[in-house]
Amino acid sequence: MDPHETRLRVRYGETDQMGVVHHANYALYVEESRTNLMRERGCSYAELERRGFGLPVRRMEMRFRAPALYEEELVVRTRIGRVGAASVTFESEIYRLAGASGFANSAVAGAPLANSAVAGAPLAGTTVEEAHLASITVELACVDLRAKIRKPVVLPDDLRALLESPRPAGADLPQRMPSQRLP
Repeated sequence: MDPHETRLRVRYGETDQMGVVHHANYALYVEESRTNLMRERGCSYAELERRGFGLPVRRMEMRFRAPALYEEELVVRTRIGRVGAASVTFESEIYRLAGASGFANSAVAGAPLANSAVAGAPLAGTTVEEAHLASITVELACVDLRAKIRKPVVLPDDLRALLESPRPAGADLPQRMPSQRLP
């Protein structure tokens, strides 16, 4: 399955005094990409919640490779890694795009960069065209929002079908999930 792509530009409020994105913001970046992927497949979070289901984060793993900087344009590529009985795992990769204009990134687009002490320089052997910044895996558990104690529940069949369906280029997926609520 091709990954879903979400593009964004690093905002000033997401950075520290040195212009480097604070690590907590990467969770927001992958959440935006994940919700966009689900919406694209016809299963928005808002609709799930109206039906009485929630998908809280159960586990998140982050591996940072290089920092993102103020004003750089990033792309978050997210795909569905695994659909379990009561959970779904999303895998995301964050890249700096070609010609990104972060203040510490002054290399010519497409030119390989050597190791550098400059914050934000891509790893040796990569190019400014696509510097790999982070890999993030997020596992979400399906819960009944109406229960006092929110234990995992089985994913609704229609949600599972939307998440498991391949998304070949040009294929039409259902526009949205039915509005069926929990019993």
